[in-house]
Formats: sequence, structure tokens, C-alpha cells
Amino acid sequence: MYEYSFVKIELNVWGSKPKEDYQDIIHRYASKGWRLVQIFAPSTKGYGSAAYFELIFEKPLN
Repeated sequence: MYEYSFVKIELNVWGSKPKEDYQDIIHRYASKGWRLVQIFAPSTKGYGSAAYFELIFEKPLN
């Protein structure tokens, strides 16, 4: 069995750049035993770009 954690990363409206350093988040979670499973990008907003994406992590249950 695994447990999962979902981290939502908001994107700036202009330029669609992440508001947070996603690489830093991935390194931080990895140091705590989490494994990155997927980066999920939802469907786009009305003008063609996503408002956010999610990092999905897993680790075995203790």
C-alpha cells in the first residue's frame, strides 16, 4: 500500500510561469522519502493555458 501527496503549483496569469520553484519542492519531498509519480496538468482555461499543475508523490505506508 502507498500513501499519496498532491502539491498544487499555481501559475502566473501572464507568462504561465510557476509561482513556486517546483524543483525545490521535488527535492524537499524526495529527502523525506517521497517519490515523484506524475506532474498533472489540468484542462486549459478559456484562453488556452492551465491555471495550475499538480505534483503527485507517493511513498510506502509504514
